[in-house]
Amino acid sequence: MSWTDERVETLKKLWQEGHSASQIAKQLGGVTRNAVIGKVHRLGLSGRAAPSQPARPLYKPAKPPRAAAPEAARPQAQAAPVRRVEPVVAVRQAPTLPIVPLVEGPGTATVLTLGAKMCKWPIGDPSSDEFTFCGRRADDGIPYCVEHSRVAYQPQQKKKKDGVDLSRSLRRYL
Repeated sequence: MSWTDERVETLKKLWQEGHSASQIAKQLGGVTRNAVIGKVHRLGLSGRAAPSQPARPLYKPAKPPRAAAPEAARPQAQAAPVRRVEPVVAVRQAPTLPIVPLVEGPGTATVLTLGAKMCKWPIGDPSSDEFTFCGRRADDGIPYCVEHSRVAYQPQQKKKKDGVDLSRSLRRYL
């Protein structure tokens, strides 16, 4: 399909009347909507009439006219009264701590009474009803009391190498 002078004049006329690109493509026949848009762009056509409206149905139920709402009078802006702000004195309350039952001695803390800073050394068989935890005060960052920390954390033993072992290991390399 080529754009003849006759087809270009028809395109210009329909475009000025406000037809859409698809409507023009249908009337011209053999061109697509995009081809019409491209030709309009290349011709530099602008300033079209109001875009065409789709055909409306013949019968449309009329809506009852609405009564115009009276405009409410706008309040005039008034200068806001100056407020005097009193300084606020903050009262600091002591933080409330959870109630932790006092533990008499080792082996009296249960899973339900065990606190964050209590020794968690298990005492007894976990499957028995008498199973408890030590419950004494534990140091920060360590889950056990001083006594149980000594048992749990043993210092590393230094390995002693006597002269015989050293000489045997050196003989391999000689």
